[in-house]
Amino acid sequence: MALNPLIEEYAAGGAVLRRAVAGFSEAQFDAVPIPGKWSTRQVLCHIADFELVYADRMKRVIAEDEPTFFGGDPDLFAAGLAYDQRDAEEELQLVEAVRAQVTRILRTLDDADFQRIGNHHEDGPLTLAALLEKIAGHLQHHVRFIEEKRVVLEGMQR
Repeated sequence: MALNPLIEEYAAGGAVLRRAVAGFSEAQFDAVPIPGKWSTRQVLCHIADFELVYADRMKRVIAEDEPTFFGGDPDLFAAGLAYDQRDAEEELQLVEAVRAQVTRILRTLDDADFQRIGNHHEDGPLTLAALLEKIAGHLQHHVRFIEEKRVVLEGMQR
């Protein structure tokens, strides 16, 4: 696995997310243009919440000897963590800050460190490299949904 490109993809995630929502109004952040899917604000909150979860997991794998960590149910987070009241700019800043801090840490590690293991209570053993790959892909996965919403919203304005 090429770690430097993966670290750089992870590092760029905040900017990618910011570009995906550039120009959105408050109404567009809250719109649900695709029935049954989250609003863009809900997606931002979800991303920000799981950035914290993954930052904790990666730090623990780096600092501790085979730590155990638990999953998080995205629907429970969404229901209980005031997604409709949260500020989009704060969520973006949080993602950018967490990624900047963790990137700084990741860049200090050697290849062997990325093979350190943490034990997920559902998924079993995961290396630091696997955790990094999952969170980098997680943001990209959700950016595609935001882009899909933008297309539908722009079509509705015509």
